[in-house]
Amino acid sequence: MPLRLAVLLVVVAALAGCASTGATPAPFPRPGIAGAPAPPDAAGAVGNSGYVVTGTALALRGTRYRDGGGDPSGFDCSGFVWYVFGQHGIALPRTVSEQYQSGIAVSVDRLEPGDLVFFSTVKPGASHVGIALGGDEFVHAPSGNGEVRVERLSSSYWSSRFVGARRVL
Repeated sequence: MPLRLAVLLVVVAALAGCASTGATPAPFPRPGIAGAPAPPDAAGAVGNSGYVVTGTALALRGTRYRDGGGDPSGFDCSGFVWYVFGQHGIALPRTVSEQYQSGIAVSVDRLEPGDLVFFSTVKPGASHVGIALGGDEFVHAPSGNGEVRVERLSSSYWSSRFVGARRVL
C-alpha cells in the first residue's frame, strides 16, 4: 500500500508541475521559434483583399467631411480613398481624376469589395469617388451630409451619376 501511495504522489506531483510551468503545447506556433509561422501583419491573414480594405473604410464611418482632407480629422472623397488604401500599403494618387486612371476598368455588374466607384457630381467626368462594399453598397466621404457614410449605387442620385469603376487590388 505505501508503494502505491508513493507512485500516486509522484504522478500527481508530475502532473501538477506541468500545469504550473506555463509551457505552451508544441502544436501551437511560438514566435521566435524556427519554423513557426509568423503572426499575421496589419492587413490580416488574407492580405490586401477587398474585404480588409473595406473593413478599414467602414471603421471610418462618421468621420466628418473636410475639403482637401486626407486623414481621420476629416476627409474629402479622394483623400478618404487615398488614406484607406494607404493603410494597407497600397499607394494611390491623391485626386479623383488621377484615381480614375488607376488600375483596370470594371463593369458595374462585376464590382467586388474594394473596387473604386466614380461619379460625375460637380462637373462632367469623374469628380467623386467611393469604395465598393459588395452588393449594391459603397462607402464614401460626401460633402452633402458632412461625414463618411454608406450609400446604395442603385439610388436614383448615384445611379444617374455613375461614370465607371476601377479595380486597384
